[in-house]
Amino acid sequence: MANNIIDIIQQNLGLPALTKVDPNIQEAKDKHSSSSGEKLAQAAIPTVVAGIYRLTRTDEGCAEVQGDNSSQDWLTAIFGDKTSEVVEKVAHYANVPRDDARPQMEKIAAEAIQVIRKEQSGKTGDAKSLRDYMSHERHNILVYLPAAMQIGDLLNDNSMDDRTNKMEGPVSNLMHKIENALARGES
Repeated sequence: MANNIIDIIQQNLGLPALTKVDPNIQEAKDKHSSSSGEKLAQAAIPTVVAGIYRLTRTDEGCAEVQGDNSSQDWLTAIFGDKTSEVVEKVAHYANVPRDDARPQMEKIAAEAIQVIRKEQSGKTGDAKSLRDYMSHERHNILVYLPAAMQIGDLLNDNSMDDRTNKMEGPVSNLMHKIENALARGES
C-alpha cells in the first residue's frame, strides 16, 4: 500500500516506479538506464505535485484544489503563465515531445487533485488542513524531484532544488520535520 502522495499517484495511474534523487549527484540514481516513459514519470509526478504544493500556500489556491471543479485545465490552474515552461522542462528531461508530456501531466494533475480530495474528505473548505497535509508531503515530493530541471527556480522556490531536501537519515529526517512544521505557516 502506498504511503505518500507520490506513490499513490504512481500506483493509481500504473506508471513506472520512481527513484529517489541522489543528493550527491542531484539526479535519479539510475537516470541513464531509464526509458523515456520512466523519465517522464520521474519528472512529471513530482513536478505536478510540487506545483500543487506551491498552489496550496495561499487560501485562494486551497479553495481551488478543494473546489468541486473536475473538468478544469489543472496544469494552467497550478502553474499559471509558466505552464508551457514547466511542460517544456519535463519534456526535455524525459526526452519526449511536449505533445506527449502535457497530456500525461494533465492526467497526473487530475489524479493528484482526486487523491488530495480523498485524503482530505470531510475537511472541504478547510485551507489549514490542506496546507498542513501538503506541508507534510513536501519531503516526499522533493526526494523524487530532479534538481536538474530547476523547477524550484521556475516556481520562485529555490529550496525545491536544494540538495539538502533530498538527504535522508536520522539527522536529516529530524531537520525535515522541523522544515515541515515551519512550512505550515508559509503563505
